[in-house]
Amino acid sequence: MKSLSILLVSCSLMLGTLLSGCSPEASTPQGDVAQKETAAKILMYNNVREPTSLDPPVGFDMASYDILNNMMEGLTRLGKNQTPEPAMAREWKISPDGRTVTFLLREGIKWSNGDPVKASDFEFAWKKLLDPKQPSQAAPLAYVIEGGEAFHAGQGTADGVKVKAVDDKTLQVTLTRPASWLISMAANPAFFPVHRATVEKNPKWAAEAATILSNGPFKLAEWKHDAELKLVRNEHYWDAANVKLDGVTFKMVNDSNTEYQLFQSGELHTSSVPPDLSEKLFAENKARVEDSAGTYFYRFNTKLPPFDNASIRRAFLLAVDSQKIVDLVTKQKQKPAAGFVSYGLKGPDGRDFRESGGRLVTFDAAEARKLLAKGMAEAGYAKLPEVTLTYNTNDLHQKIAQTLQAMFKENLGVDVKLANKESKVLTAEQKALQLQMSRSSFLPDFADPINFLGGYQTGNPMNRTGWSSAKYDGLIQSAYKETDEKKRFALLHEAEKLLIEEAPILPIYFYSSTYLQSDKVTDIVRHAYGYIDFKWADMK
Repeated sequence: MKSLSILLVSCSLMLGTLLSGCSPEASTPQGDVAQKETAAKILMYNNVREPTSLDPPVGFDMASYDILNNMMEGLTRLGKNQTPEPAMAREWKISPDGRTVTFLLREGIKWSNGDPVKASDFEFAWKKLLDPKQPSQAAPLAYVIEGGEAFHAGQGTADGVKVKAVDDKTLQVTLTRPASWLISMAANPAFFPVHRATVEKNPKWAAEAATILSNGPFKLAEWKHDAELKLVRNEHYWDAANVKLDGVTFKMVNDSNTEYQLFQSGELHTSSVPPDLSEKLFAENKARVEDSAGTYFYRFNTKLPPFDNASIRRAFLLAVDSQKIVDLVTKQKQKPAAGFVSYGLKGPDGRDFRESGGRLVTFDAAEARKLLAKGMAEAGYAKLPEVTLTYNTNDLHQKIAQTLQAMFKENLGVDVKLANKESKVLTAEQKALQLQMSRSSFLPDFADPINFLGGYQTGNPMNRTGWSSAKYDGLIQSAYKETDEKKRFALLHEAEKLLIEEAPILPIYFYSSTYLQSDKVTDIVRHAYGYIDFKWADMK
């Protein structure tokens, strides 16, 4: 799961926090951006904040990976149609049992200093991802590699991790089980290669522009910390002929009002959509919206009263009208969550997983009241224990929390208290199961339903609800082992249905990418299951 910390700010920009002082008239800048980049095709983009790290396994958040996705490249790359395409690897072969994947690297691929990119760079990087001495939040993604989990847990060795550079152009990966999603996951920045000699020479290699090497469409030219980061076209990139921009400048503006004003004055090519202007901008066809993978939701602590009772959890779920939240609060054309798995994942039958799964999350105030009464009787409550809903400090999260509070009062007759905490504090207390009901978000790391659902197995560090179901665990484990895609998707549909029925979580809405964009810019690819991509972008 992508880091919660960046979502504090990125949600306020992508989903829109309330902006003060915005002009009621909004238009798309028609001139060159700030007239500062003259004839060069330099795209100006707001990254929100300083990247956590440009060391691939360390960053693991949008602020880092949006940049890395443009200056580096993995074995595969998500194409314009969102499917993985050959990148550093020209092709791959999968064994009949699905457990061995062999990647064959391209000829002539180079680092930005001219050194060749080798299979050993990937072996070194993937083992570094799993190294317990350099802990990475992204490490569990690689547990599907044989020996990966044991090494990361300190119970194995690097040599025991079955990633092997057979030669400079061949990387062989042995899996614990078939994993059809590996090809897509190989495009995730966590699995990017690193230049071994550079890493071993300088532990702080990823901290400054002068010491970072790239193998992607762009390379890092300048980094003014907490202000801006400049990428320029990488002449050593294997597909440089198809890179049209001269560069991309990532600004670090964490105030949404300032961001919008910079767009209006022509100093940014894109901006989030102010909620107060969203209706007008959508009506004028100036605001754009695309589905974005991930879910905005709340977690119930199933170890604390009253949410240790499934009927009460289910009552709170049914008491929420998510359509009103997206229509009246967020105003960014999001889709109410129909389940936990968002749109954009095609099954073996060609249908979207979400569409096939149907609407599992519904609003039904009458049924909610019945379930609350049932749950209180089951638990022996004459009066419901006090409930506190906790959210992380942010204007948008506060407004959603206040709306939920009003819905619980109106539809259940329950007075819910609100509490806000800084992101790091909320996350720590959530992990420690100290909060009754708390805000969360899930942004997938690869394009498969199991990435959404696997985290709710018993004891999984992403669970954070205390919920445990032997039946659910069995369904997920069976899905991991199943090689027949139709049967695997059927198992995952059953698991999601059980998850919503037991309700350790309360899905609110699916994320969307809503933005303003200059008419001068074309072909920016916003991957629903990945990161922003400027490889094909161009400017008029």
